[in-house]
Amino acid sequence: MANKNIKEMSFLDHVEVLRWHLVRSSAVIIALSVVAFLMKDFIFNVIIFAPKNPDFITYRFFCEVSRMFGAEGLCIDNIPFTFQSLAMAEQFSVHIWTSITVGFILAFPFIIWEFWKFIKPALYDSEKKYAALFIIVASLLFFIGVLFGYYMIAPLSVNFLANYNVSSQIFNDIDLDSYISLLRTSTVASGLLFELPIIIYFLTKLGLVTPTSLRKYRKYTLVIVLILSALITPPDIISQIIVAIPIMILYEISILIS
Repeated sequence: MANKNIKEMSFLDHVEVLRWHLVRSSAVIIALSVVAFLMKDFIFNVIIFAPKNPDFITYRFFCEVSRMFGAEGLCIDNIPFTFQSLAMAEQFSVHIWTSITVGFILAFPFIIWEFWKFIKPALYDSEKKYAALFIIVASLLFFIGVLFGYYMIAPLSVNFLANYNVSSQIFNDIDLDSYISLLRTSTVASGLLFELPIIIYFLTKLGLVTPTSLRKYRKYTLVIVLILSALITPPDIISQIIVAIPIMILYEISILIS
């Protein structure tokens, strides 16, 4: 049964408990951000700027798939743009925020652990024994989502936007911060999106959704997913399907969990 002490705590007591969970989570994020800050060359040259390289693994994969069908339409020889920094402190600012993003990604399992400890008093004893499973599954889904965003969504978006122009008189000289923002959004947002089964689980526990309602609105969800896929990927069917398939698989898993 649930811990009865939770009823004796006031709202301010809950806020105080939550504050310390956030403090510990923030401390871990900052510590890992410092480590990422010191690994500048690896973070930027090996990870951040890799999707700009035509030899990036994702581009090679699509090229091989294209050649299997006797064509080379998906092969990439050049990604025509260079980076520029327009503000005096832009590179330093980008370095700091990129380090914080990396720190957040690496600290995610600890953040989930702190979240679990916060909600644990309100859970039944039969639910508390799934702590390790919850943390492992939530972290695994997040990291898979981050990798999916980095290896699929980001390269497709970078290649499309780099090669898109309205006139041959315009050369793409991309602002460094806009490129980093695209990469950050693609990875972190994708990681959080992959938490859908976990979110559905808690919404089901709260009685806000049911398996019946999820099945009922499946076709509408598919339309929304396809629209989102069209917005975050190049305007071609293959890219949209690549992004939409894992999201719909997660939705079906969410129905089973619900």
